Amino acid sequence: MKIYTGTGDTGETGLYGGARVGKDDARVDAYGTLDEANAALGVAAVQIRDNEIRDIVARLQSELFVAGSDLATPLARDGAAGKSIVPRVEARHSVGLEEAIDRLDAGNEPLRQFILPGGVPGAAALHHARTIVRRAERRTVALFRSSPDDINPEVLRYLNRLADLLFVLARAENRRAGTPDVPWTRTD
Repeated sequence: MKIYTGTGDTGETGLYGGARVGKDDARVDAYGTLDEANAALGVAAVQIRDNEIRDIVARLQSELFVAGSDLATPLARDGAAGKSIVPRVEARHSVGLEEAIDRLDAGNEPLRQFILPGGVPGAAALHHARTIVRRAERRTVALFRSSPDDINPEVLRYLNRLADLLFVLARAENRRAGTPDVPWTRTD
């Protein structure tokens, strides 16, 4: 099978199930931003020093594939009796993120001020991935508002928790590397 098909040469792409939409469609923009976040997590993974954090990031990359396929597949495409034709984000995914946040953040110093993205390379890369996830979340919110019956609301919850987890992971990566978070200081 060739990597190129030529079917997108006119600015359209196919959704799972066969529908054709513009490459600038809100749905494509949302799941494309998830793909960008996933790539940013891949960049972070090769810079992360801590094995546990790297393992968590690998799991998150797999879960982002599920979230992307969920967004790429309108709910109306699901089969009889509500059977999903693709894996869907479920409440358990967000619960797993919450459990990881609670466990990892327990080792971090309480925040007393804002921090800047930075520290060791892995932490800085996790902060960068977090900002892309937040953009994906904003785009998914816009998509949900325009098509609430065709978007899985669990994806919104998942992306909100994922950005929180990436913040906690960045702080944990710094802490485990013996590097303090970068405090924000007023410049005026």
